[in-house]
Amino acid sequence: MRSIWTGSIGFGLVSIPVKLYSAVQESRLDLDMLDSRDHANIKFQRVNEHTKKEVPYDKIVKGYKYDDEYVIIEEADFEAAAPEKTKVIEIESFVDVAAVNPMYYETSYYTAPATKKNKAYALLLEALKKSGKAGLARFVLRSTESLCIVHPVDKAIVVTRIRFAQQIREQDDLDLDDAPAVSKKELDMGLALINQYAEPLDLSKYRDEYHNELLKIIEQKAKGKRPTIKKLKPAKSKSDDLYDQLMSSLTAKKGA
Repeated sequence: MRSIWTGSIGFGLVSIPVKLYSAVQESRLDLDMLDSRDHANIKFQRVNEHTKKEVPYDKIVKGYKYDDEYVIIEEADFEAAAPEKTKVIEIESFVDVAAVNPMYYETSYYTAPATKKNKAYALLLEALKKSGKAGLARFVLRSTESLCIVHPVDKAIVVTRIRFAQQIREQDDLDLDDAPAVSKKELDMGLALINQYAEPLDLSKYRDEYHNELLKIIEQKAKGKRPTIKKLKPAKSKSDDLYDQLMSSLTAKKGA
């Protein structure tokens, strides 16, 4: 596995040298864009808007438009803006993981100690497990500052990027104030249905089934066969009454 960042986790006065690795991978199919007339690949080029010629990648720089002029930003400038954040994941406080709304989660990264048998890494890992807490920190990755939580997953300390509060939209425009009243009988039945479907979380038994089904269609078309198209059959209830629908759902689950 190739590391994407090298730095350290700051834990009080303790500095733990670590390397960061992507913990997730895409499962979607890699589809190319083609010209429908001859199935030729569509190529995207980096073209100079003045000369109309393609620009080599090593000649491309980053710039910020300021007063109608571009200011060129170099790698050293990103580090100069906050050198401590580009090299250190500094834990600012410890929080309960359950207190972080899932809406805030973005993506996760494994960390591994940069040196073998790092006692400070082992200490932080065990302390996080025992306390049930996660470190709240900020750091810069690919010129973007991120808020993150530092938490244990099995043998690794994981850094999970989370969104800043201002990135979450308010619910004011959703018109949710006029929700119909729910009776106690309906609520009790809803809770019973939830309890009947409740089970310990085991994400390992879930797979990207859409990916596999799409691959089957591709394989059929590659063999010159017409793919079988499945028709959607939405679940239907014999009654429009909410309580009857809940009761039917409970009965159907018992008979499964």
